[in-house]
Amino acid sequence: MFWRIASYLVCCGAVTSLAAATELPAWVTAKPTPETQHQKTASERGVSPCFTPEPGFGSYEHWRRGLSQGQFIMPRRGGVRADGSFDLMVHFHGHEAVRKEWVQVMDGAMLAGIDLGLGSGPYESAFASPQAFEDLVASIERAVAKERGRSHAHVRHLGLSAWSAGYGAIQNILAQPLGKRADTVILLDGLHAGYVDGHVDGRQIQAFVQEAKRAARSEVMFFFSHSSIIPPLYASTTETASWLIHEVGGVRRSAKRRNHEVMGLELISRFDRGEFHVRGYAGNDKADHCAHIGLFRDIVAARVKPRWHTPRGRL
Repeated sequence: MFWRIASYLVCCGAVTSLAAATELPAWVTAKPTPETQHQKTASERGVSPCFTPEPGFGSYEHWRRGLSQGQFIMPRRGGVRADGSFDLMVHFHGHEAVRKEWVQVMDGAMLAGIDLGLGSGPYESAFASPQAFEDLVASIERAVAKERGRSHAHVRHLGLSAWSAGYGAIQNILAQPLGKRADTVILLDGLHAGYVDGHVDGRQIQAFVQEAKRAARSEVMFFFSHSSIIPPLYASTTETASWLIHEVGGVRRSAKRRNHEVMGLELISRFDRGEFHVRGYAGNDKADHCAHIGLFRDIVAARVKPRWHTPRGRL
């Protein structure tokens, strides 16, 4: 199952260097601290993050297939503007879990889900060619055109989201012509890289560095959450988040812990500049990794929905 923590431990096979990083602030190269390395039971959380309750589909139909890859959901009625435009979030890795969060706050925008197995490699390979993502979006546009009787149905607002290993697809897509049209990027505890000279190899995540800089200028919205899991041999999401913050000229700040975080998460740090938002959480186990999917609901409700103003969907 995609929930398995192995998805977190199978990465990109990057070469590791143990040389010291002497020119960077200590917080940029720091791994998660010992006090963040703990777990909570489902009882303490009030829910099992990897097996959340089924909320149904809300105003949406069930998954539709027949695309070039994956599946998507659309509202039973509505969601398309008079000119045939509609809004689309393409999510990579964990489509069912994300759907459970999406339908509780969204009603008009379309959601596509792509699952390609463990590790970022299959996602990188599947979307290495620009044609792959172009074909996916075109197949969704054709499906919406057919269902709504709008021959000119087309995507207006495009979002890219990923949990865990799914970042591998977005990493390639952001460098492609159609990917550059995306105005929203969401990473849920997923972005890894190898090391060089004792720090994150920024060359491997350059597409996200550029996206972070665009978001810091409020040209796009980029939200990145990370746990405190320490993977073997390659950089954790804590370290890649710190790298992005440093690259936009920022500094990670500690955050006051709150009593009622989603699925028992514990907020420990944050960063905001323009529309670039980073949230760091404690916890180092499978449940902590899965719990980041629970953040999707609030991110979509607070940041995506007001940004897109999608026509309301209806039953």
